Amino acid sequence: MTEEFTPPPLPPPFTSNKTPPVLLAQGAEARLYKTDFLNPSFPAALKFRPSKPYRHPILDRRLTRQRVLQEARCLVKLLKEGISVPGVLSVDWNTGQGEDETGNGGAWLLMEWIEGPAVRQVVNHWEKWMKHCESATKGNNSGMNENFERSAEEDIRSLLRRIGRVIGALHKAGVIHGDLTTSNLILRGQSNENTTNIDPHSTTLKPNLEGEIVLIDFGLASQSVQVEDRAVDLYVLERAFGSSHPRTEIFFDEVLKAYRESFKGASSVLETLKKVRMRGRKRSMIG
Repeated sequence: MTEEFTPPPLPPPFTSNKTPPVLLAQGAEARLYKTDFLNPSFPAALKFRPSKPYRHPILDRRLTRQRVLQEARCLVKLLKEGISVPGVLSVDWNTGQGEDETGNGGAWLLMEWIEGPAVRQVVNHWEKWMKHCESATKGNNSGMNENFERSAEEDIRSLLRRIGRVIGALHKAGVIHGDLTTSNLILRGQSNENTTNIDPHSTTLKPNLEGEIVLIDFGLASQSVQVEDRAVDLYVLERAFGSSHPRTEIFFDEVLKAYRESFKGASSVLETLKKVRMRGRKRSMIG
């Protein structure tokens, strides 16, 4: 017999909302919702960190408060620096005064909703489209094929350069993201036609790679100007491209070139990145 699904409890004041928030993702530490709590025409992202019954209540309150405030402070700092991240609308670090999860304890952060596809989705679309185009033009005029491929590759290179610049601005501001993947980069500014109607399995429609790069999900973020921390941040993104976007990985140097030009200390970070790569390879060999 299949048990009926019971939605996880919401923190107050969102329990009294006429239209309940929509649960989008649930991780080990937090749940992400889309809500129109403020205004039906103004959606927002609600990140709720429920309390953990297995932790001592005092430690749980301290850790939950520390993490939600760290995320909010990083976002506010980046916004002041003019970096594209979600705006902070509200934060509560003591929901339910630390009660257990059934009492809706924990902390929450209400943020601006960023409309647009994830870079992961767009790059995957581009790779599938390129594969389809190569198959369709196989045996045709080689000069035309070379021109087409050069143009298509320049589009993806341009996207990667924009990513490099925004990460450079992030690090220049003294913030480490902690989870740089293409799922945590959003392309904002595309038309509804290009964002809401993308078929991730389509191979015939040319992907739109235009738009402003917005960084999201600062749950693991910290404030640091250490070269090592910055290099590890870049290494995480490089590994993400290697595992999720094998065709695009060969252009990752475009990210690093744009990053190098973004702030004064970038060259030192890239030198340290080489050492981080070597350590990563050794770990992979050892298992």
